[in-house]
Amino acid sequence: MHESTESEYRNVIATCKALFLQKTKDYGTAWRVMRLPSITDQIFIKAQRIRSIQEKGVQKINDPITDEFIGIINYCVIALIQLKLEGSTKTELSAAELEPMYDEMIRETFELQKNKNHDYGEAWRDMRVSSITDIILMKLHRVKQIENNEGNTLVSEGVKANYQDMINYAVFALILMSGNK
Repeated sequence: MHESTESEYRNVIATCKALFLQKTKDYGTAWRVMRLPSITDQIFIKAQRIRSIQEKGVQKINDPITDEFIGIINYCVIALIQLKLEGSTKTELSAAELEPMYDEMIRETFELQKNKNHDYGEAWRDMRVSSITDIILMKLHRVKQIENNEGNTLVSEGVKANYQDMINYAVFALILMSGNK
């Protein structure tokens, strides 16, 4: 593993988590009312905006695409938490309850990233951010198909692995965009 990958990853996640917790203080956990397909669509909107801006080369709303990648990460964490809390009707979670869940989802996702990074030899460092965007969009289409099939797959990984992959790719994009190669 590149010697700085772990610290770069942790720095990106620290930024995402801080925003997530601040928004929790502002809005509570209103997202608990969302079904997984709605969360998937929210992630899709963010990824589609990134791709649209990448293709057009200009944007009319000043929100930087880095914010969209952060949103993808945080909505994927929300999806993973929703999966974990499946069957629970509790809609309000305190920041104290939520923070360890956020950390758990990231810890599992980071372990997956370390294993894949070992096998793929940091290939993501030579990727284009636009390709990462396309991969995230492809994974979203996969998740939508799995959701349309009521969660059933024949040989494919389920939605959890796809959300985790989207987190990792969004982290990679943010690292690459920061100039840390």
